[in-house]
Amino acid sequence: MSAVTILTVTPNPSLDRTYEIPELHRHAVLRADADRVDPGGKGVNVSRAVAAAGHRTISVLPLGGPEGALLARLLGELGIEVAGVPVRGSTRVNVALAEPDGALTKINAPGPEVTGREAEALLETARTQAAGADAAWIACCGSLPRGLTPEWYAELVARSHRAGARIALDTSGPALTAALREGPDVVKPNRDELAEAVGRPLATVGDAVKAAEDVRSHGARAVLASLGAAGQLLVDGAGTYFGSAPVRAVRSDVGAGDASLAGFLAAGGRGPEALAAAVAHGAAAVQLPGSAMPTPADLDRAAVTVTTEVPLDHPLSHGVVR
Repeated sequence: MSAVTILTVTPNPSLDRTYEIPELHRHAVLRADADRVDPGGKGVNVSRAVAAAGHRTISVLPLGGPEGALLARLLGELGIEVAGVPVRGSTRVNVALAEPDGALTKINAPGPEVTGREAEALLETARTQAAGADAAWIACCGSLPRGLTPEWYAELVARSHRAGARIALDTSGPALTAALREGPDVVKPNRDELAEAVGRPLATVGDAVKAAEDVRSHGARAVLASLGAAGQLLVDGAGTYFGSAPVRAVRSDVGAGDASLAGFLAAGGRGPEALAAAVAHGAAAVQLPGSAMPTPADLDRAAVTVTTEVPLDHPLSHGVVR
């Protein structure tokens, strides 16, 4: 395992059960061809991808009930160090129905309500774990559970910066807006989240570039945006880069954006080489079942193209998030 350490913070983790079915029909009894249970939550997925790449990772997350205990055990079996904060509610269980053509139907549970004391314990655990592990990056990812205000991520970014850590933030809505004022080092929206952040639709890659520049003007130091089937965009102080890779067959896009962020951070978290790693990880992830994370053997780095000649007029469509 390498010396790189990446800490992840997942305030609303889950157990993700995926059923592969021939076709989805309402009002019918469906028989699955296969099923699996994976540790879930965006930050958890980042840790899983980092561990699969051979790097050290620590997962900070609330854990409650038998579901939380199972989640911690599954993470440990994957070589992920768990810094769990006990909470009164039970860790949520999400269900996904995956069809052969790549269509995915998800049911996400709301998760437990986190108390003020538990919220503070999560913040302090993240700070102390980052300091003790000398983490290269802290990835703060996912939705906020009930009980946490939109300012919670902003406080986490502020405390982490005071401790000298670099912060990657993958969230949306009011939580993203509030955190931007604290200057996260990189934010990781998908196309819809980027559109929401700037309050306007994005029809082309050029629209996404302008939106990323607007997000940077509000505090983000860099924007790594997943643009679905079009590819990925990196906008930072050094310039704008566009990356893409072919995908032979899509099995599931669950966690593909998280795999991209893991690849980006493990490759240093800046510049075209890190973007190429992000694209390779995302393209590999969508070709795996459920929310499985890619290993180095799954990556096809030679197929990745990264350029400063951004195809501004290229249309965006709702497709695979990678």
